Amino acid sequence: IPRLTPAQPLLGKGRHDSSGGRIGAGGRQLSHVILPARLVAVESSRIPIVAGPLSMLIDSHHHLWKYSPLEYGWIDEQMSILRQDFLLDDLQRVAAETGVEGFVTVQARQSLVETTWLLEMAEQEPLIRGVVGWVPLASENVAETLASMAGKRWLKGVRHVVQDEPDDRFLLGEAFNRGVAALRGCGLVYDVLIYARQLPAAIEFVDAHPDQPFVLDHLAKPTISESVFDDRWQHDVCELARREHVSCKFSGIVTEVRDESWNRETLQRYWDVAVEAFTPRRLMFGSDWPVCLLRTGYPRWLEAVRSFADQLSTTERSDLFGGNATRVYQLA
Repeated sequence: IPRLTPAQPLLGKGRHDSSGGRIGAGGRQLSHVILPARLVAVESSRIPIVAGPLSMLIDSHHHLWKYSPLEYGWIDEQMSILRQDFLLDDLQRVAAETGVEGFVTVQARQSLVETTWLLEMAEQEPLIRGVVGWVPLASENVAETLASMAGKRWLKGVRHVVQDEPDDRFLLGEAFNRGVAALRGCGLVYDVLIYARQLPAAIEFVDAHPDQPFVLDHLAKPTISESVFDDRWQHDVCELARREHVSCKFSGIVTEVRDESWNRETLQRYWDVAVEAFTPRRLMFGSDWPVCLLRTGYPRWLEAVRSFADQLSTTERSDLFGGNATRVYQLA
């Protein structure tokens, strides 16, 4: 039987039941406090957990690339498994293996050439339901660039790799914010890719654009270990989640685990915070494939998220595993 962590208070809505366990929004028992016996049995026996019926299984975050060391310099020597092509045939194999019916393809380098290439892939492959690309948002010519993409039906959003910017307050730059302000008129989402330390700036950033839909990638990448919980991340991400125009992807967090291995219990509290803060109406399943291969195979990650979501209602699971991504990104 997995070792359970002690109960910790969460920010946001919630109450406690008569036994001291915390009840989340909508009456959901947060499972880092009380893990149902059925989940304990399944976890210890390694039997895959099957979620309730879903309208469609959508992965809100994955990547494609034709690898070259020059173009993908962020893939260092410790990421050897990623130093290869990941193309449409690989995506088709993942879909066949997991039952995923659609994907949101996200930029992996800051290049209009890559954005155009991803949009071409979307034209060829029905599995791709939308693209989150890159445009030079801080450029003086951003309006012209966005106008040139106005007819690209598969372009659903854009993002900038803010996590790699040396200035933790990069998001508050004047030129960058002018570019973001132009997205609303184009019907595009902005994906927020940051580390947890950049959350305070992200809160100011989204407050400056109250009518712009935002999606937080990878829970803002908290530092995860079995022995220490990222309390500062919890405080800041719950504050960000108070903004109703911000949704969040439950994705990309296994690569933030600092332990040699990870398990469901290591990630449980991060799930509890995410589902309590954003609610199932603003939370999306994502894989971050193939980057997730650094720590996990796709089926294992999907199984883990399904087990976390087992306590949700059928409607909430449908929202998490496809409905929210379809709504927020206006997917075909």
